[in-house]
Amino acid sequence: MKCIFWKKPLVILTGLCILLSIKAIAQKQEDYSERMAIMYKNIYQYFYKEGKGLFTEHNTPKKDDKEFSYLWPLCALIQTVNELELLEPGKQYMKQVVRTIDKYYDKKPPHPGYDSYPVEAGGGDRFYDDNQWIGIAYMDAYNRTKDIAYLNLSKEIYGFMMTGYDTVAGGGLYWKEFDNTTKNTCSNGPGVLLALQLYKATAEKKYLDTALLLYNWVNKNLLAPDGLYYDNIKLPSLDIDKRKYTYNTGTMLQSAVLLYDITKNKSYLEAAQKTASSSLAFFYKNGMFPNHYWFNAVLLRGYIELAKFDNNKEYIAVFKTYADKVWETQKDENGLIGTQKEKALIDQTAYLEILARLQPFL
Repeated sequence: MKCIFWKKPLVILTGLCILLSIKAIAQKQEDYSERMAIMYKNIYQYFYKEGKGLFTEHNTPKKDDKEFSYLWPLCALIQTVNELELLEPGKQYMKQVVRTIDKYYDKKPPHPGYDSYPVEAGGGDRFYDDNQWIGIAYMDAYNRTKDIAYLNLSKEIYGFMMTGYDTVAGGGLYWKEFDNTTKNTCSNGPGVLLALQLYKATAEKKYLDTALLLYNWVNKNLLAPDGLYYDNIKLPSLDIDKRKYTYNTGTMLQSAVLLYDITKNKSYLEAAQKTASSSLAFFYKNGMFPNHYWFNAVLLRGYIELAKFDNNKEYIAVFKTYADKVWETQKDENGLIGTQKEKALIDQTAYLEILARLQPFL
């Protein structure tokens, strides 16, 4: 069935096409095909500005919203469409999103990278984690397609990322370019993942060295006694922001599993298992994770990576319970997800990623 969404995202046809094609993957008594079709259709119906090739932050603009979305929701969307292509080999969900992300690309010194806002609309600050998330998705796409363009883009993102490294506080990456006030788990955990992906793809030792450098720094400075991770270290005070978020847990959990896969050192697997167990006890209450769907999607990535090696599907089963409860209790009459009146693009694409990642386990 031919279905090229990226050429012309007509909402109704797109929704119908993805519904029919995903349904063809597996005929099960209960799967997430229809939900995914609704979510994908809604992303383009309520958030996409076709004439501009860009998205909006919310379906109904909030008072302080800009005309277009920041880069962050697109970091979620690019990963989501990769997961859809994984479910449907041969389909082209990514190319249109790649073209949108290209509008944020900025060659300014010290190294090319992606601005937080479209360059032609004025650009914005550059965040190391935003760039890393894109690199991670591109490496997933490279591993799936062997398209060298994705590998080259990821290498360039790695180069930008490393401009954020210095030895203040013993090492680690800053969160935001030219802002030396914090070093965060959210800019180091995904940095580990990107470096490990590049190492596995190229066998170049510098990438493994970087991954270990960042991984060890986070564990020295931001690891909590329960195996979860604090948010950031403030500079120059070295005070620790002890808030814990599911996405920080997810990146470090997945990093530990990948390090185990590469090194066969069981201490990494044991660390991952401790983090997974603690995360469930800390974050999961009454069938729900905290109210940030994208943070939770990143945690699911870690759970799925762990299940490849210890065959424990408990965490994935818990996520199915969570996904079903969100659908039952946090969906409006249009099929949009969220607890606020204005629905956020990042929430829609994050929930769609969760569904796509769970689909093979149903």
